[in-house]
Amino acid sequence: MLAGTVTQSPARTQEQPKEQKPEDGTSPDAPQAQAPSAEALAAQEKLDALIKMMDENAARNGNSWQLSLAERQVFVVTDANADRMRIITPIAPATNLSAALLQRMLQANYDAALDARYAIAQEIVWSVFIHPLGSLTEKDFLSGTAQTVIAAQTFGTSFSSGMFVYGGGDTDTIHKELLEELEKRMQPTM
Repeated sequence: MLAGTVTQSPARTQEQPKEQKPEDGTSPDAPQAQAPSAEALAAQEKLDALIKMMDENAARNGNSWQLSLAERQVFVVTDANADRMRIITPIAPATNLSAALLQRMLQANYDAALDARYAIAQEIVWSVFIHPLGSLTEKDFLSGTAQTVIAAQTFGTSFSSGMFVYGGGDTDTIHKELLEELEKRMQPTM
């Protein structure tokens, strides 16, 4: 459709069939929920054991856990039907973020946060790691947990997940500029 043009749908005629809805009231085009895979269900039980090793006081509520790591509140949420797992930790209220800080967050998502990401939901900035549940390994989970916590800890400073910085983004330059500025400040004492 070209900009500025409006099309109207033709009026319903008696010959046009009405949309058929199943007896349960759902749309026939609605996605059907899949049964959880055996791998996803087994992964949930493995996660439970791993999480309890990380924090013996971790609390499980069905498909979610709450634990404490490095003085941070961490949540692990799984959905066996969707074969997904996420590790999240809150960072700060999102309501007062400047445009520059939002931009820096997105730059870090490109090259410094790596497998963890910065996200905003429910007016909160979060550090998040998302992975398929069925193929999640212990190494993936431990790395994802560490990256999520470190990305939260470094929010507002290096915006890093603690791993290396992927080339081609802005973080390397920003880190170099910061280092040069600190070196200039330190020159009289060096």
